[in-house]
Amino acid sequence: MSVHDYVRRRFVSSAYAEPVDLAGKKIIVTGASAGSLGFETARTLAQWGASVVVTTRSNAGAAVEAIQGQLQEAGARQRVDAHALDLSQRDSVISFVRWFVEAHGDSLDVLVNNAGIHLDLLSRWKEPRLTDDGFEIQWRTNYLGTAHLTHLLLPLLEQTGQATSDARIVNVVSHLHVKGSNDDLFGATRPYRSWEAYGNSKLALMHMTNELQRRYAHKSHVQAYCLHPGSVFTNVAGRGLEGTGFIEKARNALSPVEAFFLKTAEEGAQTQVYCASQPRLRGGLYYEECKLAEASKEAANAEIAARLWNETQAWLGA
Repeated sequence: MSVHDYVRRRFVSSAYAEPVDLAGKKIIVTGASAGSLGFETARTLAQWGASVVVTTRSNAGAAVEAIQGQLQEAGARQRVDAHALDLSQRDSVISFVRWFVEAHGDSLDVLVNNAGIHLDLLSRWKEPRLTDDGFEIQWRTNYLGTAHLTHLLLPLLEQTGQATSDARIVNVVSHLHVKGSNDDLFGATRPYRSWEAYGNSKLALMHMTNELQRRYAHKSHVQAYCLHPGSVFTNVAGRGLEGTGFIEKARNALSPVEAFFLKTAEEGAQTQVYCASQPRLRGGLYYEECKLAEASKEAANAEIAARLWNETQAWLGA
């Protein structure tokens, strides 16, 4: 073992999911641009035999071409398909689901909600950056858009769960959910800070995970999981980070150091692969490094989860 590999293993912890035969499984992975966590998640699941559909905000075909090339090199021939999806746009979510049903039928085994954006800590956005419909963009994309997509795909997941007793929703959150506050989920109570807004969006996803588990695990055998992938080195576009020119230049200059101490995208994808694939895995829980982890106390507030669910359903018009 080289000195480089020894030092990196000493400082960068990364568990790997055990391979599982996923032949016959139909899986959606959102946010799968080349070099991203979603890309590596989709590649691994397809290599294990699943039929995978990936989404990107643009140029979805490039992700498919890259994944197919890697699958061919590995000797696999599973189908990978793609479609554009912008979670911040209601019409885009509806269009994607319609396309999926027409192209792939009315069943789905696993939904991996990986897509999201993250405005930088030193972002130029000192005030909330709003979407066309008036929401802070991280909240609109990471939480509301994901909730909308999940809501529309739930009937397909329920159908699979009732037939096979194993359908799954995997929500990629972050340890930065600790930056969020339950008080802010129903209207801002603090001055705007982009990382706290990001934390709010991930905290909300954790509440959604718990409520999905409570409502659908017993009724329809749909299990819900949330996870922290770890600190991962991917390109700026892959991470969804947007910052100032100075910050981007500084990050580029320091990227070799950053890459040494952070996980690769392949390493970071392991826990979401684990949650999407491992048999008899307990749902309604928070995972990290392919094992159970401890979430914040705020994420365990069942009353807040139920209230947020009801308000989100009202927004969705459900």
